Amino acid sequence: MDPRAGTPAQPADLVDVARLITAYYTDVPDPDDPSQQVSFGTSGHRGSSFKTSFNDAHIAATTQAIVEYRTSQGIDGPLLIGRDTHGLSEPAYATALEVLVANDVTVLVDVNDGYVPTPAISHAILTLNAQGKNADGIVVTPSHNPPTDGGFKYNPPDGGPADTSITKWVQDRANDLLRQGLDGVRRIPLAWAKDKVQTFDFIADYVEDLPSILDIDAIRAAGVRIGADPLGGASVAYWAAISERLGLNLEVVNPLTDAQFGFMTLDWDGKIRMDCSSPSAMASLVAAKDAYQIATGNDADSDRHGIVTPDAGLMNPNHYLAVAIDYLVTHRDWNPGAKVGKTLVSSSMIDKVVASRGREVLEVPVGFKWFVPGLISGDIVFGGEESAGASFLRKDGTTWTTDKDGILLALLASEILAVTDQTPSQHFAALTEQFGQSWYARIDAPASREQKAKLAALSASQVTATELAGSPITAVLTEAPGNGAAIGGLKVQTDDAWFAARPSGTEDVYKIYAESWVGQEHLAQVQAAARDLVTETLA
Repeated sequence: MDPRAGTPAQPADLVDVARLITAYYTDVPDPDDPSQQVSFGTSGHRGSSFKTSFNDAHIAATTQAIVEYRTSQGIDGPLLIGRDTHGLSEPAYATALEVLVANDVTVLVDVNDGYVPTPAISHAILTLNAQGKNADGIVVTPSHNPPTDGGFKYNPPDGGPADTSITKWVQDRANDLLRQGLDGVRRIPLAWAKDKVQTFDFIADYVEDLPSILDIDAIRAAGVRIGADPLGGASVAYWAAISERLGLNLEVVNPLTDAQFGFMTLDWDGKIRMDCSSPSAMASLVAAKDAYQIATGNDADSDRHGIVTPDAGLMNPNHYLAVAIDYLVTHRDWNPGAKVGKTLVSSSMIDKVVASRGREVLEVPVGFKWFVPGLISGDIVFGGEESAGASFLRKDGTTWTTDKDGILLALLASEILAVTDQTPSQHFAALTEQFGQSWYARIDAPASREQKAKLAALSASQVTATELAGSPITAVLTEAPGNGAAIGGLKVQTDDAWFAARPSGTEDVYKIYAESWVGQEHLAQVQAAARDLVTETLA
Protein backbone atom coordinates (compact mmCIF):
# COMPACT_ATOMS: atom_id res chain seq x y z
CA MET A 1 0.00 0.00 0.00
CA ASP A 2 1.44 3.34 -1.05
CA PRO A 3 1.52 5.83 1.83
CA ARG A 4 -0.45 8.35 -0.28
CA ALA A 5 -3.20 5.88 -1.19
CA GLY A 6 -6.61 7.49 -0.77
CA THR A 7 -5.26 11.05 -0.82
CA PRO A 8 -6.00 13.61 -3.57
CA ALA A 9 -3.81 13.52 -6.67
CA GLN A 10 -1.12 16.20 -6.86
CA PRO A 11 0.18 18.01 -9.97
CA ALA A 12 3.17 15.66 -10.17
CA ASP A 13 0.78 12.69 -10.47
CA LEU A 14 -0.95 14.02 -13.58
CA VAL A 15 -0.25 12.83 -17.10
CA ASP A 16 0.83 15.31 -19.77
CA VAL A 17 -2.09 14.72 -22.16
CA ALA A 18 -0.52 16.74 -24.99
CA ARG A 19 2.62 14.57 -24.91
CA LEU A 20 0.48 11.43 -24.62
CA ILE A 21 -1.43 12.30 -27.80
CA THR A 22 1.73 13.39 -29.63
CA ALA A 23 3.28 10.00 -28.84
CA TYR A 24 0.11 8.32 -30.14
CA TYR A 25 0.67 9.84 -33.58
CA THR A 26 4.47 9.96 -33.78
CA ASP A 27 5.76 6.76 -32.14
CA VAL A 28 5.74 3.71 -34.40
CA PRO A 29 5.54 0.22 -32.87
CA ASP A 30 8.07 -2.51 -33.58
CA PRO A 31 5.89 -5.34 -34.92
CA ASP A 32 8.44 -7.94 -33.82
CA ASP A 33 8.46 -6.78 -30.19
CA PRO A 34 5.73 -8.70 -28.30
CA SER A 35 5.24 -5.77 -25.92
CA GLN A 36 4.41 -3.50 -28.87
CA GLN A 37 2.04 -5.83 -30.71
CA VAL A 38 -1.77 -5.83 -30.65
CA SER A 39 -2.79 -8.12 -27.79
CA PHE A 40 -6.40 -8.80 -26.84
CA GLY A 41 -6.99 -9.78 -23.21
CA THR A 42 -10.36 -10.36 -21.57
CA SER A 43 -11.27 -6.72 -22.24
CA GLY A 44 -9.77 -5.88 -25.61
CA HIS A 45 -6.40 -4.40 -26.53
CA ARG A 46 -4.89 -2.06 -23.94
CA GLY A 47 -1.65 -0.15 -23.76
CA SER A 48 -0.06 3.29 -23.64
CA SER A 49 1.39 5.49 -26.35
CA PHE A 50 4.30 6.18 -23.98
CA LYS A 51 5.15 2.46 -24.18
CA THR A 52 4.44 2.26 -27.94
CA SER A 53 1.72 -0.27 -27.20
CA PHE A 54 -1.31 1.90 -28.05
CA ASN A 55 -0.61 4.11 -31.04
CA ASP A 56 -2.23 5.20 -34.28
CA ALA A 57 -0.78 2.19 -36.13
CA HIS A 58 -2.26 -0.26 -33.60
CA ILE A 59 -5.76 1.20 -33.90
CA ALA A 60 -5.66 1.53 -37.70
CA ALA A 61 -4.56 -2.09 -38.04
CA THR A 62 -7.05 -3.37 -35.45
CA THR A 63 -9.96 -1.48 -37.02
CA GLN A 64 -9.09 -2.82 -40.48
CA ALA A 65 -8.92 -6.32 -39.00
CA ILE A 66 -12.38 -5.87 -37.44
CA VAL A 67 -13.73 -4.70 -40.82
CA GLU A 68 -12.31 -7.79 -42.49
CA TYR A 69 -13.63 -10.06 -39.75
CA ARG A 70 -17.18 -8.71 -39.95
CA THR A 71 -17.10 -9.01 -43.74
CA SER A 72 -15.97 -12.65 -43.51
CA GLN A 73 -18.91 -13.34 -41.17
CA GLY A 74 -21.50 -11.57 -43.28
CA ILE A 75 -22.00 -8.81 -40.70
CA ASP A 76 -23.28 -6.07 -42.99
CA GLY A 77 -25.31 -3.90 -40.61
CA PRO A 78 -24.30 -0.68 -38.87
CA LEU A 79 -21.38 -0.54 -36.46
CA LEU A 80 -21.97 1.48 -33.30
CA ILE A 81 -18.91 3.16 -31.84
CA GLY A 82 -18.40 5.01 -28.57
CA ARG A 83 -15.52 6.31 -26.51
CA ASP A 84 -14.80 7.12 -22.88
CA THR A 85 -12.97 10.08 -21.33
CA HIS A 86 -9.36 8.81 -21.33
CA GLY A 87 -6.90 11.04 -23.18
CA LEU A 88 -6.08 8.38 -25.78
CA SER A 89 -9.73 7.56 -26.46
CA GLU A 90 -10.32 10.65 -28.61
CA PRO A 91 -7.46 10.10 -31.10
CA ALA A 92 -8.16 6.36 -31.23
CA TYR A 93 -11.82 7.09 -31.93
CA ALA A 94 -10.74 9.39 -34.78
CA THR A 95 -8.43 6.74 -36.24
CA ALA A 96 -11.18 4.15 -36.12
CA LEU A 97 -13.66 6.45 -37.90
CA GLU A 98 -11.15 7.12 -40.69
CA VAL A 99 -10.71 3.39 -41.31
CA LEU A 100 -14.33 2.33 -40.88
CA VAL A 101 -15.76 4.91 -43.26
CA ALA A 102 -13.01 4.28 -45.81
CA ASN A 103 -14.15 0.64 -45.82
CA ASP A 104 -17.75 1.69 -46.51
CA VAL A 105 -18.99 0.57 -43.08
CA THR A 106 -22.19 2.28 -41.92
CA VAL A 107 -21.06 3.90 -38.67
CA LEU A 108 -23.39 5.12 -35.92
CA VAL A 109 -22.00 7.65 -33.42
CA ASP A 110 -23.65 9.41 -30.49
CA VAL A 111 -26.21 11.98 -31.60
CA ASN A 112 -24.68 14.59 -29.27
CA ASP A 113 -21.08 13.57 -29.99
CA GLY A 114 -20.88 12.55 -26.32
CA TYR A 115 -19.17 9.76 -24.43
CA VAL A 116 -20.78 6.32 -24.58
CA PRO A 117 -20.56 3.69 -21.80
CA THR A 118 -19.93 0.04 -22.60
CA PRO A 119 -23.41 -1.08 -21.46
CA ALA A 120 -25.05 1.52 -23.71
CA ILE A 121 -23.22 0.06 -26.72
CA SER A 122 -24.31 -3.48 -25.79
CA HIS A 123 -27.92 -2.38 -25.21
CA ALA A 124 -28.00 -0.50 -28.53
CA ILE A 125 -26.60 -3.47 -30.47
CA LEU A 126 -29.39 -5.66 -29.09
CA THR A 127 -31.99 -2.94 -29.80
CA LEU A 128 -31.00 -2.71 -33.46
CA ASN A 129 -30.64 -6.45 -33.92
CA ALA A 130 -34.14 -7.00 -32.56
CA GLN A 131 -35.12 -4.93 -35.62
CA GLY A 132 -33.08 -7.20 -37.91
CA LYS A 133 -30.20 -4.74 -38.40
CA ASN A 134 -27.22 -7.15 -37.93
CA ALA A 135 -25.25 -4.54 -35.97
CA ASP A 136 -22.05 -4.78 -33.92
CA GLY A 137 -19.91 -2.28 -32.04
CA ILE A 138 -16.60 -0.89 -30.82
CA VAL A 139 -15.91 0.75 -27.45
CA VAL A 140 -12.77 2.85 -27.17
CA THR A 141 -11.82 2.47 -23.50
CA PRO A 142 -9.20 0.97 -21.17
CA SER A 143 -11.90 0.70 -18.47
CA HIS A 144 -10.55 1.66 -15.02
CA ASN A 145 -6.89 1.85 -16.13
CA PRO A 146 -4.70 4.91 -15.39
CA PRO A 147 -4.93 8.08 -17.55
CA THR A 148 -1.82 7.07 -19.53
CA ASP A 149 -3.64 4.09 -21.04
CA GLY A 150 -5.89 3.48 -24.01
CA GLY A 151 -8.15 0.57 -24.84
CA PHE A 152 -10.11 -0.83 -27.79
CA LYS A 153 -12.91 -3.42 -27.48
CA TYR A 154 -15.04 -5.17 -30.09
CA ASN A 155 -18.58 -6.41 -29.45
CA PRO A 156 -20.04 -8.69 -32.17
CA PRO A 157 -23.80 -8.87 -32.95
CA ASP A 158 -24.56 -10.79 -29.75
CA GLY A 159 -23.74 -7.53 -27.95
CA GLY A 160 -21.22 -9.04 -25.57
CA PRO A 161 -17.43 -9.00 -25.40
CA ALA A 162 -15.91 -10.81 -28.37
CA ASP A 163 -14.92 -14.37 -27.54
CA THR A 164 -11.40 -15.75 -27.86
CA SER A 165 -11.87 -17.11 -31.38
CA ILE A 166 -12.81 -13.62 -32.60
CA THR A 167 -10.17 -11.67 -30.69
CA LYS A 168 -7.42 -14.05 -31.79
CA TRP A 169 -8.44 -13.63 -35.43
CA VAL A 170 -8.53 -9.83 -35.11
CA GLN A 171 -5.29 -9.71 -33.11
CA ASP A 172 -3.38 -11.91 -35.57
CA ARG A 173 -4.63 -10.01 -38.61
CA ALA A 174 -3.83 -6.65 -36.99
CA ASN A 175 -0.28 -7.76 -36.24
CA ASP A 176 0.10 -8.97 -39.83
CA LEU A 177 -0.91 -5.49 -40.99
CA LEU A 178 1.63 -3.92 -38.62
CA ARG A 179 4.38 -6.12 -40.10
CA GLN A 180 3.30 -5.02 -43.57
CA GLY A 181 3.66 -1.36 -42.65
CA LEU A 182 -0.17 -0.98 -42.72
CA ASP A 183 -0.26 -1.98 -46.37
CA GLY A 184 -3.87 -3.07 -46.80
CA VAL A 185 -5.36 -0.53 -44.37
CA ARG A 186 -7.91 1.69 -46.08
CA ARG A 187 -8.24 5.18 -44.62
CA ILE A 188 -9.63 8.62 -45.40
CA PRO A 189 -9.17 12.00 -43.64
CA LEU A 190 -11.28 12.51 -40.51
CA ALA A 191 -13.14 15.51 -41.96
CA TRP A 192 -14.41 13.34 -44.81
CA ALA A 193 -15.24 10.48 -42.46
CA LYS A 194 -17.29 12.70 -40.13
CA ASP A 195 -19.43 13.82 -43.05
CA LYS A 196 -20.45 10.21 -43.72
CA VAL A 197 -21.26 8.87 -40.26
CA GLN A 198 -24.82 8.55 -38.97
CA THR A 199 -26.08 9.20 -35.46
CA PHE A 200 -27.83 7.21 -32.73
CA ASP A 201 -29.41 8.44 -29.49
CA PHE A 202 -27.63 6.16 -27.04
CA ILE A 203 -28.93 7.98 -23.96
CA ALA A 204 -32.59 7.71 -24.95
CA ASP A 205 -32.21 4.07 -26.00
CA TYR A 206 -30.69 3.15 -22.65
CA VAL A 207 -32.25 5.47 -20.05
CA GLU A 208 -35.84 5.28 -21.27
CA ASP A 209 -35.71 1.47 -21.17
CA LEU A 210 -34.59 1.25 -17.53
CA PRO A 211 -38.16 0.81 -16.18
CA SER A 212 -38.27 -2.53 -18.03
CA ILE A 213 -35.57 -3.95 -15.77
CA LEU A 214 -35.73 -1.93 -12.53
CA ASP A 215 -38.57 -0.86 -10.23
CA ILE A 216 -38.07 2.81 -10.95
CA ASP A 217 -41.50 3.63 -9.49
CA ALA A 218 -40.45 2.21 -6.11
CA ILE A 219 -37.19 4.20 -6.10
CA ARG A 220 -39.05 7.38 -7.01
CA ALA A 221 -41.85 6.82 -4.47
CA ALA A 222 -39.37 6.13 -1.67
CA GLY A 223 -37.44 9.27 -2.57
CA VAL A 224 -34.14 7.45 -2.15
CA ARG A 225 -31.42 10.08 -1.88
CA ILE A 226 -28.81 8.94 -4.42
CA GLY A 227 -25.32 10.24 -5.08
CA ALA A 228 -23.83 9.02 -8.36
CA ASP A 229 -20.13 9.62 -9.04
CA PRO A 230 -19.07 8.83 -12.62
CA LEU A 231 -15.40 9.21 -11.55
CA GLY A 232 -14.98 11.45 -14.58
CA GLY A 233 -16.10 8.69 -16.92
CA ALA A 234 -18.56 8.10 -19.75
CA SER A 235 -21.64 7.83 -17.54
CA VAL A 236 -21.70 11.57 -16.67
CA ALA A 237 -24.51 12.52 -19.05
CA TYR A 238 -26.35 9.25 -18.38
CA TRP A 239 -26.70 9.90 -14.65
CA ALA A 240 -27.98 13.41 -15.36
CA ALA A 241 -30.52 11.99 -17.82
CA ILE A 242 -31.58 9.29 -15.34
CA SER A 243 -32.24 11.95 -12.71
CA GLU A 244 -34.18 14.23 -15.06
CA ARG A 245 -36.09 11.78 -17.26
CA LEU A 246 -36.99 9.27 -14.54
CA GLY A 247 -37.65 11.83 -11.82
CA LEU A 248 -35.28 10.43 -9.21
CA ASN A 249 -33.79 12.19 -6.19
CA LEU A 250 -30.33 11.80 -7.67
CA GLU A 251 -27.32 14.09 -7.59
CA VAL A 252 -24.38 13.71 -9.94
CA VAL A 253 -21.63 14.03 -7.34
CA ASN A 254 -18.89 15.08 -9.74
CA PRO A 255 -20.02 16.13 -13.24
CA LEU A 256 -16.50 17.00 -14.39
CA THR A 257 -14.57 15.20 -17.11
CA ASP A 258 -10.82 15.65 -17.30
CA ALA A 259 -8.41 13.46 -19.25
CA GLN A 260 -5.90 13.87 -16.42
CA PHE A 261 -8.47 12.69 -13.83
CA GLY A 262 -6.90 15.21 -11.46
CA PHE A 263 -9.91 15.09 -9.10
CA MET A 264 -9.28 11.44 -8.19
CA THR A 265 -7.78 10.14 -4.98
CA LEU A 266 -4.83 7.80 -5.53
CA ASP A 267 -5.32 4.06 -5.70
CA TRP A 268 -3.59 1.53 -3.43
CA ASP A 269 -0.29 1.77 -5.36
CA GLY A 270 -0.20 5.57 -5.59
CA LYS A 271 -1.51 5.65 -9.17
CA ILE A 272 -4.59 7.37 -10.51
CA ARG A 273 -7.01 4.62 -11.39
CA MET A 274 -10.79 4.84 -11.78
CA ASP A 275 -11.46 1.61 -9.91
CA CYS A 276 -14.86 1.97 -8.28
CA SER A 277 -14.27 -1.19 -6.23
CA SER A 278 -11.16 0.27 -4.56
CA PRO A 279 -11.54 2.01 -1.17
CA SER A 280 -8.53 4.19 -2.03
CA ALA A 281 -9.84 5.34 -5.44
CA MET A 282 -13.31 5.87 -3.96
CA ALA A 283 -12.09 7.71 -0.84
CA SER A 284 -13.83 10.99 -1.72
CA LEU A 285 -17.23 9.35 -2.20
CA VAL A 286 -16.80 7.24 0.93
CA ALA A 287 -16.06 10.42 2.89
CA ALA A 288 -19.42 11.81 1.71
CA LYS A 289 -21.37 8.63 2.48
CA ASP A 290 -23.60 10.26 5.09
CA ALA A 291 -24.92 12.76 2.56
CA TYR A 292 -26.77 10.02 0.63
CA GLN A 293 -28.81 6.93 1.38
CA ILE A 294 -27.05 5.20 -1.51
CA ALA A 295 -23.89 6.46 -3.20
CA THR A 296 -22.41 4.81 -6.25
CA GLY A 297 -19.37 5.00 -8.48
CA ASN A 298 -18.54 3.76 -11.97
CA ASP A 299 -15.27 3.25 -13.80
CA ALA A 300 -14.50 5.20 -16.97
CA ASP A 301 -16.61 3.06 -19.34
CA SER A 302 -19.25 2.33 -16.69
CA ASP A 303 -19.14 -1.45 -16.89
CA ARG A 304 -18.24 -1.70 -13.17
CA HIS A 305 -20.03 -0.56 -10.06
CA GLY A 306 -19.11 0.53 -6.56
CA ILE A 307 -21.75 0.72 -3.82
CA VAL A 308 -21.37 3.00 -0.78
CA THR A 309 -23.81 2.95 2.15
CA PRO A 310 -23.90 5.14 5.26
CA ASP A 311 -23.68 2.15 7.58
CA ALA A 312 -20.75 0.35 5.92
CA GLY A 313 -18.96 2.60 3.45
CA LEU A 314 -17.75 0.93 0.25
CA MET A 315 -19.04 -2.62 -0.10
CA ASN A 316 -16.74 -5.42 -1.22
CA PRO A 317 -17.82 -6.32 -4.78
CA ASN A 318 -18.31 -9.98 -3.86
CA HIS A 319 -20.56 -8.99 -0.97
CA TYR A 320 -22.75 -6.83 -3.18
CA LEU A 321 -23.00 -9.51 -5.86
CA ALA A 322 -24.28 -11.96 -3.24
CA VAL A 323 -26.88 -9.43 -2.04
CA ALA A 324 -27.96 -8.50 -5.58
CA ILE A 325 -28.44 -12.15 -6.50
CA ASP A 326 -30.37 -12.93 -3.32
CA TYR A 327 -32.66 -9.95 -3.85
CA LEU A 328 -33.27 -10.51 -7.55
CA VAL A 329 -34.08 -14.23 -7.41
CA THR A 330 -36.69 -13.46 -4.73
CA HIS A 331 -38.16 -10.34 -6.37
CA ARG A 332 -38.31 -11.33 -10.05
CA ASP A 333 -40.63 -13.82 -11.74
CA TRP A 334 -37.85 -15.51 -13.67
CA ASN A 335 -37.63 -19.05 -15.01
CA PRO A 336 -36.99 -21.12 -11.85
CA GLY A 337 -34.77 -23.51 -13.79
CA ALA A 338 -32.42 -20.81 -15.05
CA LYS A 339 -28.99 -20.57 -13.39
CA VAL A 340 -26.94 -17.84 -11.76
CA GLY A 341 -23.59 -17.26 -13.45
CA LYS A 342 -20.39 -16.51 -11.52
CA THR A 343 -16.71 -16.53 -12.37
CA LEU A 344 -14.71 -19.18 -10.54
CA VAL A 345 -12.72 -16.53 -8.64
CA SER A 346 -15.88 -15.02 -7.13
CA SER A 347 -16.80 -15.62 -3.50
CA SER A 348 -18.30 -18.97 -2.55
CA MET A 349 -20.85 -16.98 -0.52
CA ILE A 350 -22.66 -16.73 -3.86
CA ASP A 351 -22.87 -20.54 -4.05
CA LYS A 352 -24.43 -20.69 -0.59
CA VAL A 353 -26.95 -17.95 -1.39
CA VAL A 354 -27.98 -19.47 -4.71
CA ALA A 355 -28.37 -22.97 -3.25
CA SER A 356 -30.53 -21.60 -0.44
CA ARG A 357 -32.88 -20.18 -3.06
CA GLY A 358 -33.23 -23.47 -4.91
CA ARG A 359 -31.20 -22.50 -7.96
CA GLU A 360 -27.93 -23.70 -9.48
CA VAL A 361 -24.69 -21.84 -10.04
CA LEU A 362 -22.97 -21.85 -13.43
CA GLU A 363 -19.27 -21.39 -12.63
CA VAL A 364 -17.17 -20.22 -15.59
CA PRO A 365 -13.63 -18.92 -16.23
CA VAL A 366 -12.76 -15.25 -15.79
CA GLY A 367 -14.35 -13.10 -18.50
CA PHE A 368 -17.90 -11.85 -18.99
CA LYS A 369 -18.01 -13.38 -22.47
CA TRP A 370 -18.86 -16.75 -20.88
CA PHE A 371 -22.25 -15.43 -19.76
CA VAL A 372 -23.33 -14.09 -23.15
CA PRO A 373 -25.08 -17.21 -24.57
CA GLY A 374 -27.02 -17.78 -21.34
CA LEU A 375 -28.13 -14.16 -21.01
CA ILE A 376 -29.42 -14.29 -24.59
CA SER A 377 -31.27 -17.61 -24.18
CA GLY A 378 -32.51 -16.86 -20.66
CA ASP A 379 -30.69 -19.89 -19.26
CA ILE A 380 -28.74 -17.47 -17.04
CA VAL A 381 -30.73 -14.88 -15.09
CA PHE A 382 -27.66 -13.11 -13.66
CA GLY A 383 -24.00 -13.08 -14.61
CA GLY A 384 -21.41 -11.56 -12.28
CA GLU A 385 -17.65 -11.14 -12.01
CA GLU A 386 -15.62 -10.68 -8.84
CA SER A 387 -14.23 -7.42 -10.29
CA ALA A 388 -17.54 -5.56 -9.79
CA GLY A 389 -19.09 -6.33 -13.17
CA ALA A 390 -22.52 -7.87 -13.73
CA SER A 391 -25.76 -7.79 -15.69
CA PHE A 392 -29.11 -9.54 -15.41
CA LEU A 393 -32.40 -10.08 -17.25
CA ARG A 394 -35.34 -7.71 -17.56
CA LYS A 395 -38.39 -8.21 -15.35
CA ASP A 396 -40.02 -10.28 -18.12
CA GLY A 397 -36.96 -12.54 -18.44
CA THR A 398 -35.65 -11.09 -21.70
CA THR A 399 -32.11 -9.86 -22.38
CA TRP A 400 -31.05 -6.40 -21.20
CA THR A 401 -27.34 -6.32 -22.05
CA THR A 402 -24.76 -8.99 -22.74
CA ASP A 403 -21.92 -6.92 -21.36
CA LYS A 404 -21.28 -5.69 -17.82
CA ASP A 405 -23.53 -2.83 -16.72
CA GLY A 406 -22.26 -0.74 -13.82
CA ILE A 407 -25.07 1.81 -14.11
CA LEU A 408 -27.69 -0.92 -13.77
CA LEU A 409 -26.07 -2.52 -10.73
CA ALA A 410 -25.64 0.88 -9.10
CA LEU A 411 -29.35 1.68 -9.53
CA LEU A 412 -30.31 -1.76 -8.26
CA ALA A 413 -28.87 -0.80 -4.86
CA SER A 414 -31.49 1.95 -4.64
CA GLU A 415 -34.26 -0.45 -5.63
CA ILE A 416 -33.16 -2.84 -2.88
CA LEU A 417 -33.36 -0.03 -0.31
CA ALA A 418 -36.68 1.27 -1.63
CA VAL A 419 -38.39 -2.13 -1.66
CA THR A 420 -36.93 -3.69 1.50
CA ASP A 421 -36.12 -0.59 3.61
CA GLN A 422 -32.64 -2.03 4.15
CA THR A 423 -29.34 -1.05 2.55
CA PRO A 424 -27.39 -3.69 0.60
CA SER A 425 -24.79 -3.74 3.39
CA GLN A 426 -27.51 -4.51 5.95
CA HIS A 427 -28.68 -7.33 3.70
CA PHE A 428 -25.13 -8.70 3.58
CA ALA A 429 -24.92 -8.63 7.38
CA ALA A 430 -28.02 -10.84 7.41
CA LEU A 431 -26.39 -13.23 4.94
CA THR A 432 -23.32 -13.58 7.17
CA GLU A 433 -25.58 -14.38 10.11
CA GLN A 434 -27.16 -17.12 8.04
CA PHE A 435 -24.10 -18.58 6.31
CA GLY A 436 -21.11 -17.33 8.30
CA GLN A 437 -18.31 -14.91 7.43
CA SER A 438 -15.62 -15.40 4.82
CA TRP A 439 -12.36 -13.55 4.17
CA TYR A 440 -11.44 -12.90 0.53
CA ALA A 441 -8.49 -11.18 -1.16
CA ARG A 442 -6.47 -11.04 -4.36
CA ILE A 443 -2.69 -10.64 -4.36
CA ASP A 444 0.02 -10.79 -7.04
CA ALA A 445 3.13 -12.95 -7.12
CA PRO A 446 6.11 -12.53 -9.49
CA ALA A 447 6.38 -14.82 -12.52
CA SER A 448 8.43 -14.84 -15.70
CA ARG A 449 6.82 -15.08 -19.12
CA GLU A 450 7.82 -18.76 -19.25
CA GLN A 451 6.28 -19.45 -15.84
CA LYS A 452 3.07 -17.68 -16.82
CA ALA A 453 2.84 -19.82 -19.95
CA LYS A 454 3.30 -22.97 -17.86
CA LEU A 455 0.62 -21.87 -15.40
CA ALA A 456 -1.85 -21.16 -18.19
CA ALA A 457 -1.30 -24.65 -19.64
CA LEU A 458 -1.40 -26.67 -16.40
CA SER A 459 -3.30 -29.92 -16.12
CA ALA A 460 -4.79 -31.07 -12.82
CA SER A 461 -2.57 -34.16 -12.83
CA GLN A 462 0.52 -31.99 -12.42
CA VAL A 463 -0.59 -30.95 -8.93
CA THR A 464 0.71 -33.53 -6.43
CA ALA A 465 -0.09 -31.69 -3.18
CA THR A 466 -2.73 -33.30 -0.97
CA GLU A 467 -3.40 -30.50 1.52
CA LEU A 468 -3.71 -26.73 1.62
CA ALA A 469 -3.09 -24.73 4.81
CA GLY A 470 -3.63 -27.83 6.92
CA SER A 471 -6.82 -29.03 5.24
CA PRO A 472 -7.21 -31.90 2.73
CA ILE A 473 -7.57 -30.79 -0.88
CA THR A 474 -11.00 -31.78 -2.17
CA ALA A 475 -10.69 -30.58 -5.78
CA VAL A 476 -8.05 -29.44 -8.25
CA LEU A 477 -9.50 -27.68 -11.29
CA THR A 478 -7.98 -26.46 -14.51
CA GLU A 479 -11.35 -26.36 -16.26
CA ALA A 480 -14.45 -24.49 -15.10
CA PRO A 481 -17.13 -26.83 -13.72
CA GLY A 482 -19.95 -24.85 -15.33
CA ASN A 483 -18.90 -25.19 -18.96
CA GLY A 484 -15.69 -27.24 -19.08
CA ALA A 485 -13.72 -24.31 -20.51
CA ALA A 486 -10.05 -23.98 -19.64
CA ILE A 487 -9.36 -21.73 -16.67
CA GLY A 488 -5.99 -20.64 -18.02
CA GLY A 489 -4.63 -21.42 -14.58
CA LEU A 490 -5.51 -23.43 -11.50
CA LYS A 491 -8.15 -23.59 -8.75
CA VAL A 492 -7.64 -25.66 -5.59
CA GLN A 493 -10.42 -26.25 -3.05
CA THR A 494 -10.76 -27.55 0.51
CA ASP A 495 -13.86 -27.73 2.71
CA ASP A 496 -13.08 -24.36 4.31
CA ALA A 497 -11.05 -22.46 1.69
CA TRP A 498 -9.98 -22.19 -1.93
CA PHE A 499 -7.49 -20.38 -4.11
CA ALA A 500 -7.17 -19.74 -7.82
CA ALA A 501 -4.00 -18.72 -9.67
CA ARG A 502 -4.02 -17.08 -13.10
CA PRO A 503 -1.23 -15.39 -15.08
CA SER A 504 -1.50 -11.67 -15.74
CA GLY A 505 -1.86 -10.75 -19.39
CA THR A 506 0.07 -7.49 -19.05
CA GLU A 507 2.56 -7.83 -16.18
CA ASP A 508 5.22 -10.33 -15.05
CA VAL A 509 3.05 -11.61 -12.21
CA TYR A 510 0.34 -14.14 -11.59
CA LYS A 511 -2.80 -13.37 -9.61
CA ILE A 512 -3.78 -15.37 -6.55
CA TYR A 513 -7.44 -15.16 -5.55
CA ALA A 514 -8.22 -16.80 -2.22
CA GLU A 515 -11.04 -17.15 0.28
CA SER A 516 -11.20 -18.62 3.78
CA TRP A 517 -14.23 -19.41 5.93
CA VAL A 518 -12.00 -19.69 9.03
CA GLY A 519 -10.44 -16.25 9.51
CA GLN A 520 -8.03 -13.57 8.31
CA GLU A 521 -4.98 -15.43 9.60
CA HIS A 522 -6.09 -18.58 7.83
CA LEU A 523 -6.54 -16.60 4.61
CA ALA A 524 -2.90 -15.51 4.87
CA GLN A 525 -1.90 -19.16 5.34
CA VAL A 526 -3.91 -20.13 2.25
CA GLN A 527 -2.22 -17.41 0.21
CA ALA A 528 1.26 -18.51 1.34
CA ALA A 529 0.44 -22.16 0.66
CA ALA A 530 -0.89 -21.19 -2.77
CA ARG A 531 2.40 -19.50 -3.67
CA ASP A 532 4.35 -22.54 -2.50
CA LEU A 533 2.09 -24.95 -4.37
CA VAL A 534 2.27 -22.97 -7.63
CA THR A 535 6.07 -22.60 -7.33
CA GLU A 536 6.47 -26.33 -6.74
CA THR A 537 4.14 -27.24 -9.59
CA LEU A 538 5.89 -24.95 -12.07
CA ALA A 539 9.39 -26.10 -11.08
